Amino acid sequence: MKRFAPILLAIGVLWSTASQALDLEQRRAGAVLQRMCARCHAVGRTGASPNELAPPFRYLGENKLYDPDFMQRLEDGYSSIHRAMPTARFGRDDAEAVVSYLRAIQEPRGSK
Repeated sequence: MKRFAPILLAIGVLWSTASQALDLEQRRAGAVLQRMCARCHAVGRTGASPNELAPPFRYLGENKLYDPDFMQRLEDGYSSIHRAMPTARFGRDDAEAVVSYLRAIQEPRGSK
């Protein structure tokens, strides 16, 4: 059994990595968010936001991402109460991809 341990460990790591991999649509949305939002926000699974007042996107949470109006707000032009944040407007396909990406990268606030 000991000689199979490294093989089982490798299979476990590969399985875990594959389940966390982003699909093509999500990767495209991540690139869009990187271009549009990374000046202030951490848009990926790791890293701090360049602007300390801008929350990392991986901590947006269920209250925003599962709000049935969130995708429509992305299409109509998402804006914030923060004056420095520009309005972000997405077409339907991009809005769907952005929501899918954001859901895929979420993690609880306390985890590291």
